This record gives sequence, C-alpha cells and structure tokens, in this order.
Amino acid sequence: MSARSNSFLSNEEQDAIIGLRHAMHQEPELSNHEWKTQERILATLDRFGLSGAKTFHRTGVYIDIKGKASGPQRSVAVRGDIDALPINEAREDLSYRSQVPGVMHSCGHDLHASIALGTALAFHRMRDNFAGTVRVFFQPAEEAEPLGGRTVEQEKLLTGIDRAIGLHVDPSMPAGTFSAREGPMSASADQFKLTISGIMAHGASPHRGVDAIAIAAAFINEVQKVVSREMPSDDGAVVTVGTIHGGEATNIICPQVVMEGTIRTRSPERRDLLSQRVCEIAEGIAATHRGQAECVVSTGEPPIINDAEMVRRFRQVVAEAAGRDAFLDRTQGAGSDDFGFYSAAVPSIYFCFGSGEPGNESYVHTPTFGASDSLLVPTTELTIRYCLELLKS
Repeated sequence: MSARSNSFLSNEEQDAIIGLRHAMHQEPELSNHEWKTQERILATLDRFGLSGAKTFHRTGVYIDIKGKASGPQRSVAVRGDIDALPINEAREDLSYRSQVPGVMHSCGHDLHASIALGTALAFHRMRDNFAGTVRVFFQPAEEAEPLGGRTVEQEKLLTGIDRAIGLHVDPSMPAGTFSAREGPMSASADQFKLTISGIMAHGASPHRGVDAIAIAAAFINEVQKVVSREMPSDDGAVVTVGTIHGGEATNIICPQVVMEGTIRTRSPERRDLLSQRVCEIAEGIAATHRGQAECVVSTGEPPIINDAEMVRRFRQVVAEAAGRDAFLDRTQGAGSDDFGFYSAAVPSIYFCFGSGEPGNESYVHTPTFGASDSLLVPTTELTIRYCLELLKS
C-alpha cells in the first residue's frame, strides 16, 4: 500500500486494520463460533507487542492498554463486535468477498473490529503520552444468543471503567459523516414464545372443537392495540409475530399453534409492562375462545441509552476533526444491539459512521451490503481522538 500521513496511525497499523478487515470478510464466522477470528486478533496484537489479552465468552478478546503519563487515571472501553450473519454474499466486485458459502459480514462487524484493533494498536504505541486505561473489546455474538454483551455484564467486565464507546456503520448516511444523539439510540429486544392450545375436531364440525388458529388470528389483531393504544407515540414500541406454526390438514380443527416474535421498546421503564401486556392479552383472548395460552418471554438486550454529555463532546470532536457538516442529527431507531448491556452499566455513547456512496447503497443485513476500506482510517482516528478527549476530562 502507498504511504499515508495522519495524526495517530502509522502506515503499518493502517495496513494491519485493513488486513484484518479483509481477512474477516473472506472468512466470516457466525455468532459463538468466531474461533479463527479470535486467533487472528490475538496473533495481530502479539505481533505489535500487545500482551496480556484475555478471552471471554469463549470466542471473545479484550485487552487493557495502560498509559504511562502522569495525570487523571480515567478509563474508557471501546467495543468492536466480530460475528457475521447467515447470508450468502452477492458482491462479486469485492476481491475480499466471503469464501464461506451462506455466511457474510453483512452488518459491518469486520469494519467495527478493525477500528477497535486500530484503536488498541495506536494507544499501545502512544502509551507514554497518555494517562489512564483504554480497554478494547473484540466482542463475539452480537447477532445471536447467547449474547456476548450479556457476558460482559454478567462477568462484570466493565467494573472500574468510567465510560464506554460503541460504533456502527450506517449506509443510510453519506460516507464521511457521523451521528449520535442523547437518550435512546435503539430499542430493547425481548423474544416471546406463545403456545395456544385448543381442541381437535373434524373440520366440518368446528363446534365440537376449539380452533387454535382462530385464537391465534384474534391475538395477532388484538396485540397491536398494546402499541397503538397503551404506549406513548415516542416510545418506539414494536410487537412483531415473526413465526407461526399450526395445523396438519385442511379438514381438521387445529388443536395447537405456536408463535414466536419480538417485543421492543426504547423505554427501560415500560419494557416489563409491554411484555406483561402481551402475555395478558394472549391469555385473555385464549380464554374468550375457550382455549388456553402459555406465554414465555426471554429477555434480550436492553435499549442503548446515550449519555448526553458524551454526545455533546462527540459532536465537538467530529466538528474539530471533520468539520461541523460531518455531524448529522438522526432519529432513534427500532433496531437493537447488545451494546445496551454496556450502556446499562456505565455512561456510554453509540455513534454511527456513514458508508453510503455509489456502489455501497445497500443496507445492512442484505447480501449486497458493502462499505469502502477508505472509512477505516478516518473512523479509527476519530475514535482515538475521542478516547483521548474522554481520558483528559
């Protein structure tokens, strides 16, 4: 690669982060199976002299870089996720396209991990020039249970950390732009499994049975009123039935239907209430139709809540590094991310960096998603600059 000049990353470090991105993209690994990715990250850290890395959640890595300068001993965590998705890549134009059929980095985690790597390498080289600690997480299993973020919470890996930083690529924003806003940046994501039981009968004699499919249809219609009539409009509440299975023949009254779905809200305060109401409606509808309902809710990631002061300072850093026009005000989304476990533990920021440009318009979680390597160095440098700002004050 040609020589490059910038404030924080050496040419060798830039080559390393681009190299990691390409290697991860060519050999993507699904959630909780990121063994080769873990090995690759550990080998790169070792090659640059970073020792003391620890593993977590089986396939994850984190490392502390301690500054040697005098000054406040503050600590900042940076999270880069590393897992891929079960999607077959359709980008024939990429020299580093996925070589694993049916698996690709369709959510940009190869970018996120590479930015985290560059942050670790730069702070290691600059350790004589800053005070405090930077903890870098290469976190597995953001996309699927068991979630890596939950392990960070359960194993108290943020104990002693003052602030945390998460980031995500966003193809709906122009390349070179950044965004963050105070308050909720995402929704919680809980899952429900609803089993509706009726009584089997001949299809020509529905009165002799209890039709579980009719109960399921009534539930699907009624449960949406929880969102439209019981939740504030700015809550971002969503109840989605994603799967439904029931029935064995056209002439039999179905005795059982199993549905699964997601319950989302940006409000930590109303999260439990929303799940409670979904189950209450299921039980009530089933009883009305002489059936029974069993509703089980599995708690997923909490909403990401951005700290207001951290957002203010991030906006300032973006303006200084890339100009005021590079910061975009964006609305909150209804998506979810297990960085919510981080923001529930310590003051945090989750910022987005734009990747939209000709040829890279496809959104995440699609087979044609892609993002330019040219995003890596500027975004890594911005992350480093922001970490330094947080360590200083």
